[in-house]
Amino acid sequence: MSAIRTLVVDDQGLVRAGFRMILEAQPDIEVVGEAADGLDAVEAARRLRPDVVLMDIRMPRLDGLEATRRLAGPGVADPVRVLILTTFDLDEYVFEALRAGASGFLLKDLPREDLVAAVRVVASGEALLAPRVTRRLIEEFARRPATADPDPAALASLTAREREALELMARGLSNAEMATSLYVSEHTVKTHVGNVLAKLGLRDRIQAVILAYEVGLIRPGR
Repeated sequence: MSAIRTLVVDDQGLVRAGFRMILEAQPDIEVVGEAADGLDAVEAARRLRPDVVLMDIRMPRLDGLEATRRLAGPGVADPVRVLILTTFDLDEYVFEALRAGASGFLLKDLPREDLVAAVRVVASGEALLAPRVTRRLIEEFARRPATADPDPAALASLTAREREALELMARGLSNAEMATSLYVSEHTVKTHVGNVLAKLGLRDRIQAVILAYEVGLIRPGR
């Protein structure tokens, strides 16, 4: 198998060096480039076509939010998978980054093994919601008015089991936790998740979480 091609984007050189050291210690991950701001990140990602971009939020010239939108947002013909790196308690733009097309987000103080695992998860086509910040994400959503206008008929296409799966996804449960809650195998959960994404025309679990809150399928604190 070819190595996972990764682009590291952060305005702090020491942070980039640290992530590079961690990732390049893995036999299946290759750091193909670095960028110190959003404009360089967009140019490098389009030129190098990495499998995963590790993207900081607060950077000069162009922030990570707009860079993510340009690389993975609605209307991008050939999107790049972007994994947001954030201190989160300070960054108020994580939710917007997810809506802009990011495949997930990480806290910068996470253990190195979690960083490596996250890169592999996103490279495989999955989305990543860090459990530690799922509640904060929901609280952030609760403070914001819904801007999308989803088709109610789309939810009507889901079976009762698939609606349950969507609710559990929106609460941040992993496949294993969903399997326990639904009393089914993880393979069955993956089937339900795949059906939900296909029927609703969604790219990944994060888009499913956002839609579940936008349509009022579940509400924060309920």
